[in-house]
Amino acid sequence: MKHVHRRVISTALTTAVALSGATVVLGSGGHRPDLLEAARTGTEPSLQTIDLGPATGSSPRGFAAPGTLRDGSAAARTVAPRSTGPFSLVGVTWTDPAAKLTGAVQVRTRSTAGGTWTPWQTLEADGADPAEPGSVDRHGVRGSTDPLWVGPSDAVEARVEAGPARTTPLPAGLRVDLIDPGTPAPAPVPRALEVTVPPRPVPDVVTRAQWGANENLVENAPEYTSDVQVLFVHHTAGTNNYSCSQSPAILRSIQAYHVKSKHWNDIGYNFLVDKCGTLFEGRRGGITRPVLGAHTLGFNSRSSAIAVLGSYGSRGVSTRVRTVIAQVAAYKIGASGNPPAGRVAMTSSGSDRYARGSTAMLNRVSGHRDTGRTECPGNTLYSQLGSIRSLAAAGPADLTVTKINGATRVGSTYFTRGTIRPFWQVGTVSALMNRYDLYVDGEPAASVPAGQRQQLLQLTPGRHIVRVRAVALNGRIAVTDTAVYADRTLPEFTAGPSVSLRPGSLNGIVPVRLRWAASDAGGLRTVTLTSPATVDVGTTATTWAGSVKPGVAATYGLRATDRAGNARSVAATRTAVVLPETSADRTGTWRAVGSPAYLGGSALRATTAGAALSWTFTGRSAALAVSRTSVSGRVRVSVDGEPAGVVDLRSPDALHRRAVWTRSWGASAEHTVKIEVEGTAGRPGVISDGLVYLR
Repeated sequence: MKHVHRRVISTALTTAVALSGATVVLGSGGHRPDLLEAARTGTEPSLQTIDLGPATGSSPRGFAAPGTLRDGSAAARTVAPRSTGPFSLVGVTWTDPAAKLTGAVQVRTRSTAGGTWTPWQTLEADGADPAEPGSVDRHGVRGSTDPLWVGPSDAVEARVEAGPARTTPLPAGLRVDLIDPGTPAPAPVPRALEVTVPPRPVPDVVTRAQWGANENLVENAPEYTSDVQVLFVHHTAGTNNYSCSQSPAILRSIQAYHVKSKHWNDIGYNFLVDKCGTLFEGRRGGITRPVLGAHTLGFNSRSSAIAVLGSYGSRGVSTRVRTVIAQVAAYKIGASGNPPAGRVAMTSSGSDRYARGSTAMLNRVSGHRDTGRTECPGNTLYSQLGSIRSLAAAGPADLTVTKINGATRVGSTYFTRGTIRPFWQVGTVSALMNRYDLYVDGEPAASVPAGQRQQLLQLTPGRHIVRVRAVALNGRIAVTDTAVYADRTLPEFTAGPSVSLRPGSLNGIVPVRLRWAASDAGGLRTVTLTSPATVDVGTTATTWAGSVKPGVAATYGLRATDRAGNARSVAATRTAVVLPETSADRTGTWRAVGSPAYLGGSALRATTAGAALSWTFTGRSAALAVSRTSVSGRVRVSVDGEPAGVVDLRSPDALHRRAVWTRSWGASAEHTVKIEVEGTAGRPGVISDGLVYLR
């Protein structure tokens, strides 16, 4: 945290320090039963304190010249090189938080990795303590420097000296504080998300009440068998020349015929389907239960039956009807975990093909004729049973995640800030599907009905595998995995934005260069210059060359967006200032020359070696404004009294109002730039048009 009165302790140090005592204080007191488990898997942070006593003898090597420390001075404190317990952070504190440490504090530490000592490092001293008076933060507070992270270490040396005048005493209770961060206990493993699995979907049927079944005809309660091993397919024979609106009446007639004429308890079939593909509930007892029907002589037990209204000896059923039959097969046979395409041994209770007690090996989707001497369900429909079995037994086909809302795809990985909505598709019709399960890193996250093809998920930061698991009505499954990286951390600008001048034309503009560096752990998606122009600079570029108007404050803005959509913006404001040549301090002979080609219509020309111009300004980047011709000579440049190079102003073409030779600094400060005519042989003349700088 930055404070208004923060300052860096002076490096003009003159004293050394010795160690007088050390204590170790644990980060928490007492033994609490609720912390015992955490203690087994992690260690808490700990504090070691080392008192800073008066120094004796000469100062440590590299700190102050021998003899400059006054032995026994109350102002001098030191900690001689000393082994300690492990620590990774160091600071210096004192008793009175209102006391100011006006001297210098330096430490060096020994790395546990290689056993090497670091160079001396200066600690920053804070001003007044920022804690609110009267708050709990003020209770027992101590004055302090800012802490310094040094990494895993096992030894320390420290030194403190009062200010250069040596008149201000050091605060009482000075000590070195060493912090070991400990190791955190592993985060508690979250309990598996409780996911509610939707009920197994029941085929969409027209109920008995809806088709008008006469319940008064049914005298006895329904009977049940143990399970369903086989689905028998029948046709009702008769005509196909009915309208589908007549289907309920046909069912009421069949029910009456079975009860009144055949003297059965109810309609014999468990399900019926008309030629339009409308499915009807048959015998009473519940379509979810294994109701004992009266449909297939010798094999009513452990089976179910569906009858197609009409005759199918010479014509087949439509695709829609085949799908409905397959759906009923998958639903009834799959409920017991059996594959609809398989075969099963069934024991006959007596039929005209299988004697009582004999065994018949049957397809799990069979025709009535497979167990009795009958044409049912008709030759053509019977020939379609193979495709119906395949349809009923097929696993979910072509399961694919089509998109993930809230995420951006890069290669095979999606990047998100955490909230996603995956969408998927499957080639299998919804009528043959049970549900879709979603997993995140192997843990169940959601389960949705067969008709749903999307689901909202919330991901924690990090890399995940999101699995969509399609479960068919027959129990078969298909899965597809997608890599998703959740990232809530904003991109970082590790450098810049920094603005500097660059060579180029000064004809109503000032050429500038913007520099930066941006990074993101998950990868950058875009980096955009938002001002003074809007430019997509790409994710690998680190510079942009442009121009701005002189004398006008310009904001240079950048926005970095990562693959997950997190964005960070930074900006810097600079003003390009043109100092005319007339504002320079002159030495030697300079002659004013006039031309519209020069800035402001005039410039200064010199031909005598040693003639010089200098400008003093406060800024962070500078460039020379000159005219260049084929007979221009060279100038020597110096900055703040130090040589800064030689610039040859010769050019095969006449170039006026040009910025040449640039120099930049990390911060704004006062600088003096001077040019001196070299007096180049054969072309001694130079023309100065001023100096440009950024403030």
